[in-house]
Amino acid sequence: MSSTKGKKRALGRGLEAILQSPETDITAVDISGNYVAGAVAELEISKIEANPFQPRTDFDEEILKELSNSIKVQGVIQPVTVRKLGFEKYQLIAGERRLRASQLAGLSRIPAYIRVANDEQMLELALVENIHRSDLNAIEVAISYARLIEECKLTQEKLSERIGKNRSSISNFLRLLKLPPEVQIALRDDLISMGHARALITVKEEETQIKLLKKIIVEGLNVRQVEETVKGLNQAEQPKTKSGNKNSLPIKYKNTPAELSLRFSSKVSLKRNNNGKGNIVIGFNNDEDLDRILNILK
Repeated sequence: MSSTKGKKRALGRGLEAILQSPETDITAVDISGNYVAGAVAELEISKIEANPFQPRTDFDEEILKELSNSIKVQGVIQPVTVRKLGFEKYQLIAGERRLRASQLAGLSRIPAYIRVANDEQMLELALVENIHRSDLNAIEVAISYARLIEECKLTQEKLSERIGKNRSSISNFLRLLKLPPEVQIALRDDLISMGHARALITVKEEETQIKLLKKIIVEGLNVRQVEETVKGLNQAEQPKTKSGNKNSLPIKYKNTPAELSLRFSSKVSLKRNNNGKGNIVIGFNNDEDLDRILNILK
């Protein structure tokens, strides 16, 4: 795992070529020959008008507030998409929830992909070409997949055919965009791997995901250790069957197995009978893993 010290946040060179342009006002350049599909710029929110064809009119206020609070801390990770209508005038194509949350957060500007009216085919070709580059990180690939599906009206099946990837692989990348911003940034900055992220996806609570993320970074946990920890967390949350009622834990110990699993980065089980007797079992994979657990106990 790499250190964050001195690390410059940067898009992969391949995606940067199509997402960034030295000319943000694309009406000022010859778009017929030199326009870069998907140019990105910081636009004033007041100059972006709503899409009249937006099918969704109701937005959950609580979800908007949560996204707004996240944006205040992390910024807008995935830019909205707009269409250039004229001089300093834009129309929203995709990302209304992000735009509304940014307004709620008090932002005056927002990062946006800029498109012209008929560049859908150009954008699709550029994105498909760049997806195959080796220098894109997982989040950049996931965003590219999402853009192709959302903006070019492709299904996952069609996308699979276009880029030669199986649908399950595409689905796994898209799921990364459901992770908390902190986890997405850590993956983008190579602080965790795709394997770490896929394990974190299966953790139900966002707060627990972030706690485990910090533990991965601080302690340098490998993917197997994270998978074991998550397995212990998920098993601890499973409801008890009738046959297990005799060993059910009192309420004050209900979260103990999950807390211990997170503490030791390993599967932990706790059993207790009605007389109060029982045992705690901490799993380990090898001698090195056992030494690590013993050091924590000491």
